[in-house]
Amino acid sequence: MNNMDILSTVEIKATEWLEGPYDQETKDAIKKMLENEDKTDLIESFYKDLEFGTGGLRGIMGPGSNRMNRYTVGAATQGLSNYLKKTYPNKKDIKVAIGYDCRNNSPYFAETAANIFSANGIEVHIFESLRPTPEMSYAIRELDCQSGIIITASHNPKIYNGYKAYWNDGSQIVAPHDKNIIDEVANIKVENILFEPNKELIHVMGEEMDKKFIEASHQISMSPQSIERHKDMKIVYTPIHGTGYKMVPAALRKFGFTNIINVPEQDVVSGEFPTVVSPNPEEAAAMEMAIAKANETGAEIVMATDPDADRIGVCVRDDSGKFIIVNGNQTCILFTYYLIARNKELGRITGKEYVVKTIVTSELIAKIAEANNVEYFDSYTGFKFIADVIRDNEATKRYIGGGEESFGFLPSDFVRDKDAVTACALMAEIAAWAKDKGKSLFELLQDIYLEYGFSKEFMKYIVRQGKTGAEEIQEMMKNFRETPPATLGGSKLVRIKDYSTLEDKDLETGKITKMNYKSTSNVLQFFTEDGTKVSVRPSGTEPKIKFYFECTSKINTRDEYHSADEKAMKRIESVMKDLGI
Repeated sequence: MNNMDILSTVEIKATEWLEGPYDQETKDAIKKMLENEDKTDLIESFYKDLEFGTGGLRGIMGPGSNRMNRYTVGAATQGLSNYLKKTYPNKKDIKVAIGYDCRNNSPYFAETAANIFSANGIEVHIFESLRPTPEMSYAIRELDCQSGIIITASHNPKIYNGYKAYWNDGSQIVAPHDKNIIDEVANIKVENILFEPNKELIHVMGEEMDKKFIEASHQISMSPQSIERHKDMKIVYTPIHGTGYKMVPAALRKFGFTNIINVPEQDVVSGEFPTVVSPNPEEAAAMEMAIAKANETGAEIVMATDPDADRIGVCVRDDSGKFIIVNGNQTCILFTYYLIARNKELGRITGKEYVVKTIVTSELIAKIAEANNVEYFDSYTGFKFIADVIRDNEATKRYIGGGEESFGFLPSDFVRDKDAVTACALMAEIAAWAKDKGKSLFELLQDIYLEYGFSKEFMKYIVRQGKTGAEEIQEMMKNFRETPPATLGGSKLVRIKDYSTLEDKDLETGKITKMNYKSTSNVLQFFTEDGTKVSVRPSGTEPKIKFYFECTSKINTRDEYHSADEKAMKRIESVMKDLGI
C-alpha cells in the first residue's frame, strides 16, 4: 500500500468518525486534522486500531482509532464485557475490579469502563482513587472477580495512557483469552457500546482493601529480627508522582522500618510528571532528586516506583560511597538470591520450590537456582507469562519469586503481576539482612558474583515511531533472521534460538531442537562461543526494537568487580558494532 492509498484509507476512516455517534469535541479535533495540509497526525491517529500487546492496550491520548480515548476504551470494555458473558453464560454475578494511576484522563477512562461494565450487567469494584497495579491484581483474587482492568501506561511518557486487562487469577490476559477479546473488540461498533451506567452495580473500594493488601505483603517477610536491629536504616523513597506515594511507605512501615525519607516535590501526584522527563526508574535522570535527598540525609538506599507502582528502581552506595543504580537484572539477582538463601537458612527448601525469569533476563538466576536445588522456568517477556507459569504449577510446586530485566519483580503469588510495593519492602529487608552479615547491598551483589560467576547485562533500544517505524523494525528482524552474523565481538556464533518458529539451532552440528512454549514470539537469540548472549525483540507496548546483551566471566575477589565490568562493557560495545547499532 503506497502513501496515497494509506491517506485515502485513513480519510475514509476519519470521515466515518466525523459522521458517526461521537461527541462534538472529538469531531472538531478530527475535522481539524482532515483540514490540515500536514496529514501526519491524521495518519498516525487512524492508520490502525489499538491492539492488546504484552502490556494490553497502550497509546497516545487523543481522537482516532489508534489513540487512547473514550471510544477505544469503550470498545475494549464492551468487547471484554461480551467475552465475559460468553465465557460465564450461567453466572449471574460476574465481577470485575478497576484501578487507575496518576495519568491525565486515568480517572475518566476508569469511570467510563465502570459505566460500560455495569451497563452490561457486570458488578464493578472500583478504587476510590489511584492505586498501584499490584493492588488491583490482589483485589481480583480477594473479591473472586472474573476479570479486572487497570488504566495506566506504566513508565511511558506523559502523552500516553493504557488499559491492561486481567483474568480471574489476577494475571494479565494470555491466550486464548487475549485473542478472543481482540476478536470481540474488532466487532464492536460505536453504537454497540453501552455507555449508560447501572449505578447499583458499581461499588467503591478504599482503605479496607489497602489494609488487606499490605497485610498480605507483610506475610512474605522472613527476617524480622534483622529488621528490628536495623529498623532505623535511612531509606529514601520516591513514587515519581505516581500511585506508590501511599502504599509503599505503608508496606515499609508494616515490615518494621521507621526512617522513611520522602522527596516532597515528587510526592505530588501528577500526570504531567513535572520533575522528570520520563517517569521511568530505569533511567538515571528519574532518580536524580532521590539520590540528592539521600546524599543530603546520609541514607543507605534509594528506591523508586513508576507511575503504577509495578516497577522498582534501586540505588545503592558502591565501594566509593557513590550512589549507583542497580540495574533490572541485578535487582532480580538480589531478590532471587535472598529468597533462595533465606528459605534455605530457614529449612524451607524441599525440592518443590521454583523461580521464574524471562528469556531475556540474566542466566545467572538459573545458576543460582540450580546450585540450590530450586527449579527455574524461562518465560516470554511480560509478567502475564510469569503468571502463566505460576498457574501451571500452583497445585504441585511452591513459587518463591520471579522477575524480568525491566525492573519488575513478583516476590509472592498473592499478586499475579509485578509488585513494586511488596518488592520495595523486601529490598529494604534484604539490606537489613545483609547488614547483619556485615555487608552493604553492593557488597552482597559482589559476593553473589564471586560465588556464581560475574555477569554483565546491558540493554539498548532503537525507537521508530509510527507506521514507517513499525515497518522498519519488521525489516530489521527479517534481516537478522535471514542473514545472522557469523561472529559477534570476535567470538563465533554457535547457537540461534528463534521463538517465532520455536527452533533452537546448534550451528556447529546443524541440529534443530523444538522449544517447549505454548505459543510463538517475535524474539531472536544469538549465543557465541565465549558465552555472550544477545536477544533481539520488538517491544509489545512501545515503538521500539530492543537488544539485550549478557557477557559472563569469573572474578575471584571483590576488587576485580570493576575491571570485569569494564571488560564486559567493551565486549558488548564490540557486539553492538557488529550488529550495526
